[in-house]
Amino acid sequence: MYQPTYGTGASYDTTEAPRTRRRRRPAATTIALAALLTLILVPVTVDRLVTARVESRTAEAFQVGMDTPARPEVHVRGFPVLTQVASGTLRRVDITAHDIPADGSARPLPLSELDLRLDGLTRSDDGGEARARSAAATARLTYPDVSETLGLEVSQGKGPGRISADILLPLGGGRVTVTTTVSAASGNRIAFGDFQIEGGALPAAGEAVLDQVFAQPIRLRNIPDGLNLRSVTTTATGLDARFTGRSVTFRPDEAPSDQDQDQDLDLDLDL
Repeated sequence: MYQPTYGTGASYDTTEAPRTRRRRRPAATTIALAALLTLILVPVTVDRLVTARVESRTAEAFQVGMDTPARPEVHVRGFPVLTQVASGTLRRVDITAHDIPADGSARPLPLSELDLRLDGLTRSDDGGEARARSAAATARLTYPDVSETLGLEVSQGKGPGRISADILLPLGGGRVTVTTTVSAASGNRIAFGDFQIEGGALPAAGEAVLDQVFAQPIRLRNIPDGLNLRSVTTTATGLDARFTGRSVTFRPDEAPSDQDQDQDLDLDLDL
């Protein structure tokens, strides 16, 4: 019987090739990765908890000291905060408070908003005060609140840094519109000057009214000791008073002297 032959070297292997098995990652590698994630996540979680506690306690103290209807917004900047707390110095703290009320003659002008930036905040060993290496602040005053303090309605005037007021002259003298500049004066006071009368000259009776209303600058009280008023600008809704200072002090809520009432902010920070 004829049987086919094949060329030299030709052969067929019907044996199935073995399958390549995937090498499983050793359990030790998985454990190491889990441990690494733990080392990363646990400190971050702890740091966030510490940050939240410091921010909450600071907001609570600020609300009590300033008698605000709501807690201010407090943000402790920088990471990690835990090491900052351990060292006793917070690199930067931002505070935004709203609706700081007036309080009689001690604080005649309410603040619609107060923004504080505190750098290098530390607390004394006895907990008696907190001190910022440097600070900047912006106090916002609404025209209705300024009008209430002055006793006449004011609004934004024509030209930068000017406010406008309609003055009712005595003895049926009618009304005149007066514009005046606002500026920073010593002692954290807002001063008025460079009066201009729209539509003519101001009679003697009108000058007497101006002297009565604008002669005395408005003092901004309950500003932290060490902050000094640098500038006052006008906006569509009110006045922005900007402060800067170094070695700014915050003292706890206690009965201060008359001088301290003018410049100290009752704030007990938890560091």
